[in-house]
Amino acid sequence: MNHFIRFNIVGVFGFALQSGALFVLTHIAPPVGYLLATAAAVELAVLNNFVWHQRWTWKDRPSTTKGETLRRLVTFNVTNGAVSITGNLVFMSILVGRLGLPITGANVASVAACSICNFFLADRIAFYVKGSRPQIAK
Repeated sequence: MNHFIRFNIVGVFGFALQSGALFVLTHIAPPVGYLLATAAAVELAVLNNFVWHQRWTWKDRPSTTKGETLRRLVTFNVTNGAVSITGNLVFMSILVGRLGLPITGANVASVAACSICNFFLADRIAFYVKGSRPQIAK
């Protein structure tokens, strides 16, 4: 299985976690506003996805030290986290705030729009190891 396929499998589970968190945060008493709830849900998914990408998606590029793992976490959070949070907030504010679409559908569209960019950031920056060949297909 190549990195792109694994990335997307992890992404599906991260999306389920994000969607569940978004639902809980926007439907509890008192509910959290959809933009704050989106940011919190995305960050939860980013942290979850990092763990699975480190252990499974890019297991062929292992960290050699705890410091390397921490560097990857920070890099992943800054790159994928920034794209995911910024992208989701922008898309959600447009799709929900301006167009009045349902939160769930807008969330699906927002995540899909950010995913391709996030794969390249993860493969070429966060999990890059000197001498490895970034690839979409094996």
